[in-house]
Amino acid sequence: MRYGVVGTGMMGQEHLRNLAAVPGAVVTAVADPHPPSLEGARQALGDAAGDVAYFTDHRDLVRSARCDALVVATPNMTHADVLADILGTPHHVLVEKPLCTTVDDCRRVVERTRDHPGIVWVGLEYRYMPPVAALIDRVRSGAVGRPRMVAVREHRFPFLPKVGDWNRFNRNTGGTLVEKCCHFFDLMTVLAGGRPERVLASGGQDVNHLDESYHGERPDILDNAFVVVEFDNGVRASLDLCMFAEGSRNQEELSVVGDAGKVEAFLPSAVVRAGTRAAGPAGVVEEVAVDDTVRHEGFHHGSSYLEHAAFLEAVRFGGRPAVSVEDGLVSVAIGVAAQRSIAEHRAVTMDEVLGG
Repeated sequence: MRYGVVGTGMMGQEHLRNLAAVPGAVVTAVADPHPPSLEGARQALGDAAGDVAYFTDHRDLVRSARCDALVVATPNMTHADVLADILGTPHHVLVEKPLCTTVDDCRRVVERTRDHPGIVWVGLEYRYMPPVAALIDRVRSGAVGRPRMVAVREHRFPFLPKVGDWNRFNRNTGGTLVEKCCHFFDLMTVLAGGRPERVLASGGQDVNHLDESYHGERPDILDNAFVVVEFDNGVRASLDLCMFAEGSRNQEELSVVGDAGKVEAFLPSAVVRAGTRAAGPAGVVEEVAVDDTVRHEGFHHGSSYLEHAAFLEAVRFGGRPAVSVEDGLVSVAIGVAAQRSIAEHRAVTMDEVLGG
């Protein structure tokens, strides 16, 4: 399978390193208008760099007929335009999260995808982290009974610098709760097994980036928030986000509690704990979740490798995307509702955001 990577900044280079480890995948072209990013791609490609075509305009790559599949890893605010140039061509597509920065742009992508001949897959790779995948499997197998509460905590470091500092402003990212947290809203939706109905959030920019200025403009991205999402089946989910918590032992902690038990996953320790109400604390079982098929750990605990392997399998055997553009739309819409809830100091219904 011949791959082209559009956007070769930090995440694009991560995709290049993962693809180098995936059996049957070969990178034949990359595109980025930023010369240092193209040079970064050369470095990431290593010995294979000489066999790859380099473009400064993604449209030239798309027209080159050098690729069967494209990975879109450009800045968030460019996804809609880049996808507009790709959808309708013969290429299979894996687009990084978030699908787009606005619900309207996501809707347009969903509509254009209906007539696209190839697979279009959204890179919400947290589903593939081995501890998270183990948690999802346990919930789906009935280990907790009927899920009632989902909780996600991410206590981490601030956003990293990006090319042109694009990720310092809501207009480019969609806001922190879209840019970063669409992963978690996707997981909430998967684990809740229902449709999100209402979102209530509180958050602010209290510590990070306060002393930064870009062309006289101060960053406006949130660095902490609490978000509650209510689903139509009665499940409630919560997010506890803090991006000035470098002192944390585990960056992410997830739990699902049902009427019969509880399961938890912790990252990066990869610990999964499960217990039942009947057995009580003495019955809690703890294990370390690993996936021996991972050939490149990368930035995300092997999840990007597993995502690429699943994407390639779906392309080869005519499968459907495991993470669809509709999934991408919902994850963005919850983030948009959360951002609006904070801005307007009120609960926001999903019908308001989705126009239902």
